[in-house]
Amino acid sequence: MRTTKAPLSAALVLALLLLSACGPTSDNPSEASDPAGSRTGLTAEELAVDPPSDEIAELDWDALIPEDWRPEKLLEGLSTDGTSLDDISDDDPRAAPIMQKLMALWQQAPVVDALEGTRVKLPGFVVPLQFDLSDVSEFLLVPYYGACIHVPPPPANQTVHVVLPKGDAYNGGVFDTVWVTGILKIERFSSEMADAGYRLEAFEIAPYP
Repeated sequence: MRTTKAPLSAALVLALLLLSACGPTSDNPSEASDPAGSRTGLTAEELAVDPPSDEIAELDWDALIPEDWRPEKLLEGLSTDGTSLDDISDDDPRAAPIMQKLMALWQQAPVVDALEGTRVKLPGFVVPLQFDLSDVSEFLLVPYYGACIHVPPPPANQTVHVVLPKGDAYNGGVFDTVWVTGILKIERFSSEMADAGYRLEAFEIAPYP
């Protein structure tokens, strides 16, 4: 498994993440869901049987999570005094250390190795990694956005590093919802924005839905 690290990148985009994700509209988990709404894509088990090389699997975000990984169990152990996370506000002094623990767990989130080399189509939100949004050659794709303890950022196995072919660019905006089609790789990627557990070498990006 390869691991790459991004250079210092857009603090402006990070600020947008923080402002929008912890605002009044995103504290509701139902509003911080995947853009596909209902989950109708293939599961990891269904993808274990290799499709023909020219077949593209419409992927469900759940397929990127190993069956035995239970993030809700990890969340239960974050509060040292037994207080429910629902009872801790974002400006509570306990929130910062809890968020640090959470991010450490999220960075280590396991991936589904069987997805290596799969040709997939995946919906999500665009999170650029650079200031110039008119010439985006790579970005993060996520099923939702968040940046606080009630709606935390997606874990690494729910964050995909999308890379376009050399010379191509995506001309869009922050939090566009798109379909990305390409070849999925198991490759860790680290940036100021987030840690990704997958790399998607894109050959098509289209508006969602």
